[in-house]
Amino acid sequence: MVDTLGWRGKFGVITPSTNTVVQPEYDAICPAGVTTHIGRMHIPDDPISSDGDFDELIRRIDVALEDAVKRVMTCKPDYFVLGISSESIWGGGLEKAQEIVKRMEPLLNGVQVSQAADALPAALKAFGVKKKISVVTPYFPVAEPHIQQFAADIGYEIVKTYHMSCKSPTLIAHTSEDQCWEALRSVDSNEVEAIIQFGANLPFAAVAAEAEKRLKKPIVAVNVATVWHALRSFGIHDRIYGQGRLLWEY
Repeated sequence: MVDTLGWRGKFGVITPSTNTVVQPEYDAICPAGVTTHIGRMHIPDDPISSDGDFDELIRRIDVALEDAVKRVMTCKPDYFVLGISSESIWGGGLEKAQEIVKRMEPLLNGVQVSQAADALPAALKAFGVKKKISVVTPYFPVAEPHIQQFAADIGYEIVKTYHMSCKSPTLIAHTSEDQCWEALRSVDSNEVEAIIQFGANLPFAAVAAEAEKRLKKPIVAVNVATVWHALRSFGIHDRIYGQGRLLWEY
């Protein structure tokens, strides 16, 4: 017997309690027979006005990791997805991402996990991006060294970053399409081979799909890339139209 609705796979997902984008964007991507089951990492929606405030936000998210994993594992998922990208890289690039997996492993009972630190380099490799990228985030500038370390660890050079400095966790999801386009245009240039986006609560998937057509280069939205990586790693290779080249071509 298999799960009636998730007959191809149940994906357990954890994301902060303030996140209102991961669930709808993931559900819009997943093909029939693949279901997502969300667990919340409890954090307050406190205002953010400084780099110090943002560092504290990341600390609170990190503390909530294990409890959220335990809750989701009670639905017996077939695969696990980390629906927050900052947690993947904060404090040490790929080393931090590997540390998170080690923390989760005792709770996963052998279930495999995808996170942004896996998905973004895999997406860039699929597109054949060689070296130069730009980055868009909803974070404060304190994120810059963490982003730079991650890019260096995966073998890429960042041409330019744009940090939106959103004023609270929930307000990240209030970012308009026009603001996303402003960010994209500010980091684009002829030397940039691809643009990647961090921040799983930033509603970016639809903008990225359209931007690929207009800017004529890969625009990698973190939620799209993470679900793509999870699907492909789990053995599901459906071509999904309307969510950008990554899900349609690779």
